[in-house]
Amino acid sequence: MMRAPRFEGIIGRTLAESQPWYDEPPHPSPEAPNVVVVLLDDTGFAQFGCYGSDIETPNIDTLAENGLRFTNFHVAPVCSPTRAALLTGRSEHAVGMRSVANFRTGFPHQLGHITSSATTIAEVLREEGYATFCVGKWHLTPSEQCSAAGPFDHWPLARGFDRFYGFLDGETDQFHPQLVCDNHPIDPPGRPEDGYHLSEDLVDQALRMVTDSKGVRPDRPFFLYLPFGATHSPHQAPASYLSKYRGKYEEGWDVFREKWFERQLETGVVRPGTQLAPRNPGVDPWDELGEDQRKLACRLQEAFAAFLDHTDDQIGRLVEGLRDLDQLDNTLLLVLSDNGASQEGGPFGVLHEMRFFNSLLDGAVDVPSDLIGRIDEIGGPHSHTNYPWGWAQCGNTPFKWYKQNTHEGGVHVPLIVHYPRRIAADQRGSIRDQFSYVSDIAPTIYELVGVTPPQTYQGIEQLPVTGHSFASVIDDPAAPATNSVQFFEQMGSRAIVDGEWKAVCRHIHGDDFDTERWELYHLATDWSECNDLASDQPERLEELIKLWWSEAERNGALPLDDRTIELFGVRFRNNSPHPADRRYVYRPPMSPLQMGSSAAIGGRSFHVTAYVTRTAEQDGVLFATGNENSGISVFVQSGRLVVDYNAFGEHSIVESDNIIPAGDATLVARVTRGTGRSGTISVEVNGQAAGSVDTAAFMRMISSTGSSIGYDDGSAVSARYQAPFAFAGKLHELEIQLADDEDPALRTAEAAEEMRRQ
Repeated sequence: MMRAPRFEGIIGRTLAESQPWYDEPPHPSPEAPNVVVVLLDDTGFAQFGCYGSDIETPNIDTLAENGLRFTNFHVAPVCSPTRAALLTGRSEHAVGMRSVANFRTGFPHQLGHITSSATTIAEVLREEGYATFCVGKWHLTPSEQCSAAGPFDHWPLARGFDRFYGFLDGETDQFHPQLVCDNHPIDPPGRPEDGYHLSEDLVDQALRMVTDSKGVRPDRPFFLYLPFGATHSPHQAPASYLSKYRGKYEEGWDVFREKWFERQLETGVVRPGTQLAPRNPGVDPWDELGEDQRKLACRLQEAFAAFLDHTDDQIGRLVEGLRDLDQLDNTLLLVLSDNGASQEGGPFGVLHEMRFFNSLLDGAVDVPSDLIGRIDEIGGPHSHTNYPWGWAQCGNTPFKWYKQNTHEGGVHVPLIVHYPRRIAADQRGSIRDQFSYVSDIAPTIYELVGVTPPQTYQGIEQLPVTGHSFASVIDDPAAPATNSVQFFEQMGSRAIVDGEWKAVCRHIHGDDFDTERWELYHLATDWSECNDLASDQPERLEELIKLWWSEAERNGALPLDDRTIELFGVRFRNNSPHPADRRYVYRPPMSPLQMGSSAAIGGRSFHVTAYVTRTAEQDGVLFATGNENSGISVFVQSGRLVVDYNAFGEHSIVESDNIIPAGDATLVARVTRGTGRSGTISVEVNGQAAGSVDTAAFMRMISSTGSSIGYDDGSAVSARYQAPFAFAGKLHELEIQLADDEDPALRTAEAAEEMRRQ
């Protein structure tokens, strides 16, 4: 039976006997503010200038001078959980995002997406009449769903945003990003040689969305969520910003950590009496490093500083754009980071972060002296860098540990609140040191906007919003903290804050959860977790541990799961992008594939078979995955079949002995895993062996950049051509068949090794 649309007028036999009715959408009050949330990635507590560093962030600093600095604000230890808690106002575990969206474990706390039982800020505000925009990094969709095939249920447009422009995965190259507009992949609007950089593009797009909306509907407020790719690896910035910091950090991380700490004490962003935490294990005294180590570490820190400085200028452009539209005064603008500074550069730092995930950090392959010859690439379009632990801990001053850890270095980050129409003039530039957590932001927005999140949404009963609005703290510096109990968990590491006390356990992969050691800190006198009171107050510690288990159960954080790198592996099954027979068949033309939806060739033997028709002159790429920093490309050049196996700049190339005959041809490239890190690459033309080469650097995790069929998307994997080098002949079909030879025990051992390096 058909259901008539809602109508509250009168329908008579004629117009004269009828009364029209117009279903008007909801509209916010005239005083309703715009809401802008600017989220930085992997930016530590000390790295903004107004939080202690010497990195130039004048635009962020100006927002702080005219707003409020929150100095006791906390987040989850990694990005996706923070984003889920931020957008929903609920525990990240309760909404299905205990760790990064790349992982799906079959348990409710790790769905790889936000449950439909938890509305986002965008969904709530759009129902109230707001325009809603997301521009930047999403990372809240299962990786295998991040292709043009969808499904799109957990893409931004399905979670309350009217428009989206950005990237779906955890990171992207800032000069050659894998971009999505709304629900479809797009090419970047420029190239690095044109002066293109993603952060600039994001702000251009954000301002375009806002002006498009305000130009037609000036009465309608907007919610803009702007999660930059900065300052996540790769640390990349325009050349002028890189040169600005050249030679600035030669005194080393010990000196700069002291300088930044002194500034923090002087400006009040850390409490009086706070100690500077000792160096983390694995961070050597600067004076004991070799010359090449220091040279490499300085250049990597320069790249980070340039990246943050450049991002600050883009935030300045956004603020000026809002001011030009006369929207700044009535905009609630928040700037924060998603977790502490990253440990994923290892002890020396890396030119390519995927080396970290391949355990290539401190062996003969990657001693810093091997990198000095490429030092001028750092920070530019030919690198994918992350800095060493020493600079990461400097970024987390005065704390210890890093991103991934539940100690303060992983979870204690800056938050700036700017809202001219709400913040009293005599409070602008002041500090709030009341404890708060990222899930407290959504209810704060709801209170300031004057809306109530729905109990049901699209017919689905909603989880209660469990965050605590801190609007009262914005208004009154003496107001008590609204959040007094907060639990943390990541990869088995745990912590609980109860008022002035914190219990924390840094879990080591594989250790016994029941017997490993917890630490106890009195935060009121020991913000930086230097004085462990576990032995002095065992009863208090035991009570806090019991409280953690209670909060964990209440918020859906169980079961504890300490798997890490091994969870990046795909699940082979029918009715998915990764078929049970491990045979992938692609027929161009196709949009580029994100890594999670690409053929899962990392760490496995496989062969690529291309069925082509070509003339003698028709060359080009048949299959490519990754980018110029690491990847694999199969292509035809000068009539020969070529495979370039690019392992972090070390190219193993095989070229067919014979010319491919014109007409129909079957071309095969085989990559065979050997023992340890060895492997063999061979090619066949029409069933005949045509050459092979060995590689000593077999990759288990290849790149964060996905695959392309019939061309090379982004930066060229091989230096033998310029991207996209599209195949000029006819590629009828490309088949990738995986061998079932991955070694799960080895992958698990590598994950454990990585965690133990700390």
